[in-house]
Amino acid sequence: MINKEILENYGLVQEKVLIKSLCSFHIGGLADYLVFPKNEIALMQLIKLLNEQSFPFKIWGKGSNILASDEPYHGIIIKLDRYFIDVFIQSSSVIAQAGVSLIALTYQCAKAGLSGLEFASGIPGTLGGAVYMNAGAYHACIFDSIKRIYVLKKNELVWMDKSEIEFRYRFSTFQEHDDWIILAVELELVSKDPSLIQALMLKRQTKRLATQPLQLASAGSVFRNPEDHYAWELIEQCGLRNQRIGDAMVSSLHTNFIVNVGEAKANDVYQLILSIKSTVFDKLGIMLSEEIEYFNWMNHE
Repeated sequence: MINKEILENYGLVQEKVLIKSLCSFHIGGLADYLVFPKNEIALMQLIKLLNEQSFPFKIWGKGSNILASDEPYHGIIIKLDRYFIDVFIQSSSVIAQAGVSLIALTYQCAKAGLSGLEFASGIPGTLGGAVYMNAGAYHACIFDSIKRIYVLKKNELVWMDKSEIEFRYRFSTFQEHDDWIILAVELELVSKDPSLIQALMLKRQTKRLATQPLQLASAGSVFRNPEDHYAWELIEQCGLRNQRIGDAMVSSLHTNFIVNVGEAKANDVYQLILSIKSTVFDKLGIMLSEEIEYFNWMNHE
């Protein structure tokens, strides 16, 4: 039997948590429990217990790439962004725990005069989430800087070399192995004048503010870019800017963003996604695929 008293052996626990408060879309139902494990041993023992009792759980970062359903989640959301946030910098090598904010990490590296993560200075997730998705921007991705990854795998802690993991556009092997949990990453960066790094990051921040609806709730880019195309251009060509279902709307600033302009329901977003995919395919013959991750949806489990 799983209850709050048992879970508190492993970390900080909250009961009956609104998922909408945990993700950038501000959408989602009620989760039975939210747990912040206090260290690696606690996490290992917690997962061992949950597996033994067949109790559902999901490792989350900052929820910045997730569309959660409005249904209750009778399981545990495990977040690493409270205690797994240490960063160690030695020369051009950086070892950072998976729960650290990717944006915070980029600024810490910039201050230390280490270049390679400038592309990520506006990606609002954790380092672990970025590796899981092979997050990228400006023709760069996190894979470019990875040396090795510290993983909880079959109840063992192991360092996996970059060569052991398949990475491609918005994909890593971790997406095919939910039982592999990213705990830390070693990055190999390049020394550079901090002022040059910070100037590039500022330039990109200014561009993002002008071209992305950062003041509204969203999950960032909804669709992956098809080969030789940008998803936003295809959506724009189909005249879908400002298309709306309920309080879910295609952004007027960036058409690969769906924004929550009020109290959007999960199904509002989902139906808008289906409508966009159908329209783009009917008009241009190109089938878009989602970049966002569905959580607690029966038809996406």
